[in-house]
Amino acid sequence: MLSPAIEDYLKAIYKLQKRHGRVTTSAIAEKLTLSNATVTAMIKRLAKKRLLKHISYHGVVLTNDGEKIALKVIRRHRLVESFLKEVLGVDWDKVHVEAEKLEHFISDEILDRIDQVLGYPKADLHGDPIPTRDGKIESVEGNHPLSDVEVGRTVVISCVSDGDPNKLRYMAELGLFPGVSVGIRDKAPFEGDIFIKVGLSEHRLPKDVARSIYVTRTEEKREEN
Repeated sequence: MLSPAIEDYLKAIYKLQKRHGRVTTSAIAEKLTLSNATVTAMIKRLAKKRLLKHISYHGVVLTNDGEKIALKVIRRHRLVESFLKEVLGVDWDKVHVEAEKLEHFISDEILDRIDQVLGYPKADLHGDPIPTRDGKIESVEGNHPLSDVEVGRTVVISCVSDGDPNKLRYMAELGLFPGVSVGIRDKAPFEGDIFIKVGLSEHRLPKDVARSIYVTRTEEKREEN
């Protein structure tokens, strides 16, 4: 059985790898808030276990075994998050922290039961795809940060970053959930705020928050000013 620390590393590397390809030591250190020296030592351990490949000065990439374990951890995390919200009624800005603890200790039997109770969801409450029991996961290609969408476009939220509870609470206040349509009304100059329309309401959204919201473009519909 692998330690929670190793599982955290593999999960972090998987997510970084999907976004950037090969993953640097400094990127892992930043994501896990650890020192480069600590990460370097763990990388050597994981390489010996054949869970990743390390190429000097070029970063790391997970092996097939490493990726399988990472997907198992991600499956546990996202199903637990969904269970906490849908069954226990925990706020969506609090489930991530709790799932980070529980994901390392829940058994496959209980996880399968949770999956069944939830109706075998394909995505969690933040919109992220849930890996299947056999380690398959839907592609999220085609998603773009809301901050990159041009003025006049209407888009649909596909998923949101779950790492910052304050941002999640703010999104909830504005009704910014996966599946919601958002119209881009205007953008302030010099990397400023974004003016959006959600339903009948208009809001001024900080660009930092907009970068944490991922959307699918809808080419046929444009927002009128």
